[in-house]
Amino acid sequence: MSEWLSSNLKELLRAEEDQMIAWRRHLHQYPELSFQEEKTPAMIAEILNGFELDEVRTQVGGRGVRGLLCGGAPGPTVALRADFDALPIQDQKEVSYKSQVPGVMHACGHDAHTASLLGLARVLARHRHLLSGNIVFIFQHAEEENPGGAIQMVEDGVLEGVDAIFGAHLWSPAPVGKILTAPGPMMANVDDFYIEIKGRGGHAALPEQTVDSIVVGSHIVATLQTIASRNVSPLESVVVTVGSFRAGDSTNVIADTCKMSGTVRTFLPEIRDLAEHRLKEIVIGTATMMGATAAVHYDHGYPAVINTLHEASILRDAAVAAAGEEQVEWMKPTMGGEDFSYYLQRVPGAFVFIGAGNPEKNAIYPHHHPLFDIDESAMKISAEVLGLSALNYLMQGTGGEEA
Repeated sequence: MSEWLSSNLKELLRAEEDQMIAWRRHLHQYPELSFQEEKTPAMIAEILNGFELDEVRTQVGGRGVRGLLCGGAPGPTVALRADFDALPIQDQKEVSYKSQVPGVMHACGHDAHTASLLGLARVLARHRHLLSGNIVFIFQHAEEENPGGAIQMVEDGVLEGVDAIFGAHLWSPAPVGKILTAPGPMMANVDDFYIEIKGRGGHAALPEQTVDSIVVGSHIVATLQTIASRNVSPLESVVVTVGSFRAGDSTNVIADTCKMSGTVRTFLPEIRDLAEHRLKEIVIGTATMMGATAAVHYDHGYPAVINTLHEASILRDAAVAAAGEEQVEWMKPTMGGEDFSYYLQRVPGAFVFIGAGNPEKNAIYPHHHPLFDIDESAMKISAEVLGLSALNYLMQGTGGEEA
């Protein structure tokens, strides 16, 4: 029975496309920042209740929403996740659905993630009698913050009874129709660091009487690059980036204090530990050597997204069924981060990028850009890939494809 649903899912979702676009555009006009989401989860819960799901929980982990759909026969439980928070960016697009909230916009596609999963939920709810097992729909708040909403929802039991999870991210750097995923590591550990160097300020004409915090900081920036080049095997991956450097405000004053911050990206736990240890050694050692003092604050952020092999294979088969073999790629891991990783620490699962770029629709800007937009036809593809992944997982859990 689920086999019929899989075969007809594309057409069933096509009938929902206009509604998905309408939901997405409404959310795009009324975005809400991480941990400030109120109207968005209320809207999601109201829509889910209209599908007559078996359970709709709100305020999961704070502001998340969880919907449970029980099938007509017993079987495994699979979860599907979307996020719904926006970013503190001014929307500069001139479109009918431009953000109506000053300084806030959906610049990463989370509005479309939510609309896509709502469309899929409606289709599956109408055909629940064909399911052998259950589907949990997870709508997550605060993906953009660290720590984000995923860990809060996990700790609040959002994965209770769940055997596996799948998630998707619409991806404007890839053309619409393209689908990218990976077996194993897909996205990186994301850590941040904050450094404060204390020297001894003074007049620029008398440098011998000072300890120049800018010079100390410059040496630290350069030396931190040796973590990748001299401390980690070239066959492994690590990125150390100093993203901000602030010191001084005058041409004739040697700065007393220098502040820096940045990020470290890794995949393996042992490389993550090594990078943190060496960063602290380099900062403290360099400052001491040059007569200054330094303090380091190091934040462990999202862990790496590591797809489990079996679920990644199920997801890839679903992508091929949805878009064709030529459109699906095993991608190289990216050093970006995603708190979908917290779900994967608890249950098997896989994550996928769904191409959403299209120059003909001006969907050419990167994520977190004030002109960011997507080709909305990608939502239907995303819904189909997640839906087929869930259905295939349920069918395997009941002894394979049903007659």
